[in-house]
Amino acid sequence: MAALSKGLEGVIANETRLGDVRGQEGQLIYCGYDINELAGNVSFEEVIYLLWNNRLPNRAELRSLKEQLASERQLPEQVIAFIKTAPKAAAPIDVLRTAVSMLGLHDPAVATDNSLEANRHRAASLVAKTGVIIAYFHRARNDLELPPVRQDLSEAGHFLYLLDGKEPSEQKTKTLDVAFVLHAEHGMNASTFSARVTISTLTDIYSAITAAVATLKGPLHGGANEGVIHMLQEIETPDRVDAYIEKALAEKKKIMGIGHRVYKVLDPRAPHLRNMAVQLSQELGEPKWIEMSERIAALMKEKKGLYANVDFYSATVYYSLGIPTDLFTPIFAISRMAGWTAHVLEQLADNRLYRPLSQYIGEPPGRTFVPIEER
Repeated sequence: MAALSKGLEGVIANETRLGDVRGQEGQLIYCGYDINELAGNVSFEEVIYLLWNNRLPNRAELRSLKEQLASERQLPEQVIAFIKTAPKAAAPIDVLRTAVSMLGLHDPAVATDNSLEANRHRAASLVAKTGVIIAYFHRARNDLELPPVRQDLSEAGHFLYLLDGKEPSEQKTKTLDVAFVLHAEHGMNASTFSARVTISTLTDIYSAITAAVATLKGPLHGGANEGVIHMLQEIETPDRVDAYIEKALAEKKKIMGIGHRVYKVLDPRAPHLRNMAVQLSQELGEPKWIEMSERIAALMKEKKGLYANVDFYSATVYYSLGIPTDLFTPIFAISRMAGWTAHVLEQLADNRLYRPLSQYIGEPPGRTFVPIEER
């Protein structure tokens, strides 16, 4: 019998050219590029092209991709109507999940054309529309008008424009763009695995991405960055950090944003986000968030030998940008849509249905049926 590995830890389920998470070395690779080579040097759109094509684009190819993404931003009227009428108290990630599923209803060829070319077009459509869905719902729940989509802004800039209803600063756009680059791909994580398992049945790409969004929602996956800000808000001031951590550890509570399922050393994405968090704190004159974060990180490394992960500092970055806390996980989805769609396309190119085994631990065979009158 095959060995049991709960959570499939250590099990290699497939091959991929897309991402490599090297936990012992603290390395993250996108298509052969170390994340430190990419972060701050390439745009999110360049990373999208890289993941879909296994190479960085030249100027003409990048311009063509940007034009394609910009042309795909308009949502179907029925999806806009859903966003406007969704419960204002709904979790934005739930609205995104449902809206992505709805997009499949408005693709007339989804049942007849499952070609690679058609799915690449759908991938671009999904990447382009994700930020629009999230920004529109945020504005709709606050009774604000929904600005018409534009075609002259980057993915990061366009999202911030729709969210705030005004042109974002270059620095704000650059900060979010780098965050998108850092979150775009991360190997066979839970949501990516969900997407690949789902598409392996040869269902449509919308179903696979809906499954990925639903998986990302969980607090042990994408929802962790929201937990970090809630923790910092509960602590309130830097002088209360030590007592909070001591009490939490004594009660065996999980410290959000600390530790990682794969990385045994520092998450390579964390320093980039930390640097942005420090810069934003200095610019805004509100250093307490980064001060608390730094102290928590130091204590957890000292007491438990655990390091901060990408969620730990991304929470401070997003909060400093003025982004509402419940949009943190949906913003993660905007970025990861690049990786999810790349994995879906890769799975379809050499598909085999996922069908793992389970180890039965129930009653041994041989039980005898008893009529209901005699039970």
